Amino acid sequence: MKKLRLGVLGLGEGRSIISAATNSDLWEVAMICDLNEALCREMAEKFTLSSWTSSYEQMLSDPSIDVIGVYTPDHLHAAHIEAALRAGKHVICTKPLMMDLTEGRAILDLTKEKDLKVFVGQSTRFFSPMIHQRKAFEQGKLGVLATVEAAYNADHRWFMEKPWTASKAFKWLFGGLSHPLDLIRWYLPEIEEVMAYGDISANGRDCNLKNPDIIQVIVRAKDGRIARISGTYLCPLPPEERDSGMTCILRGSKGSSQADYHELRYAEHIEGESPAVYRFPEEEYYFRFGGTSHHAGEYQNYIEYFARCLQKGETPYPNAQEGLITVACLMAVDRSIQSGRPVKIEEILKEHRLEELI
Repeated sequence: MKKLRLGVLGLGEGRSIISAATNSDLWEVAMICDLNEALCREMAEKFTLSSWTSSYEQMLSDPSIDVIGVYTPDHLHAAHIEAALRAGKHVICTKPLMMDLTEGRAILDLTKEKDLKVFVGQSTRFFSPMIHQRKAFEQGKLGVLATVEAAYNADHRWFMEKPWTASKAFKWLFGGLSHPLDLIRWYLPEIEEVMAYGDISANGRDCNLKNPDIIQVIVRAKDGRIARISGTYLCPLPPEERDSGMTCILRGSKGSSQADYHELRYAEHIEGESPAVYRFPEEEYYFRFGGTSHHAGEYQNYIEYFARCLQKGETPYPNAQEGLITVACLMAVDRSIQSGRPVKIEEILKEHRLEELI
């Protein structure tokens, strides 16, 4: 298979996708791009890359580039995706796909008009514990799925040093809760309604945060099943022996399972079998830069999955449609926090002329 040529936009989070591509037999990094020229030079030297630019237009004009990886701040995703599609490039975009659905219709239409793929980099799906949990679910080991619980809790006070985090536009809802909400949608794709509450913690107030860093959500699927999502982003965590920073629990008629992200831990209890808990010995593959704030292993998993889908002419998931529905769910959570009432996903999709996604 011929290697796909990748252009990377945004070199903060983008360094993980650069590491992923340079360590993959299916990809090569054709060009990197960031407004910060010093960062471009630093990343080019670090990964031995010869081509960089501070002009997105220059990168888009390169006919040899097959795919654009969008790793810019969340509020810029929509414009950068649309520009890439208009330039005839497939797109990988880190979550969330966008901050609202204003440009959703245009992007969906462009994917069809240009026959291009948009893949949402929901990295949590591509981490070993979650991959293992999904396989067990698809094999029917848990029986009939009853409910799902997903959480992302972190002490990200260091992140609040970025000056734009004190703006009204910054929301942990989109940057953080999009992870566990995507896991819920993976197992209960037809979410009908959400009820949510949010609060700003004492640490959040100290950081001049304008939107909640503590969020609790109950979702209801069209078939009546319910699930729970929780997120806390500026508080210390319990020891990992007692808790997980990011987790997904499935409870079914024949068993239950729990996948823990950063801990590389998986637990399973199936009727008639002894409970099992084990870890995946892959720390260096996932956490390549020290600590767990930046990691490239799951990015490598998902870009290789994306490459194989393109090779076979298959649709990669989460695709643009899935990404837009997840954004609608996040908007519904936001609206529910503000109103104190349940919000239906259908209402938001209809408002943005995306009824076909219902």
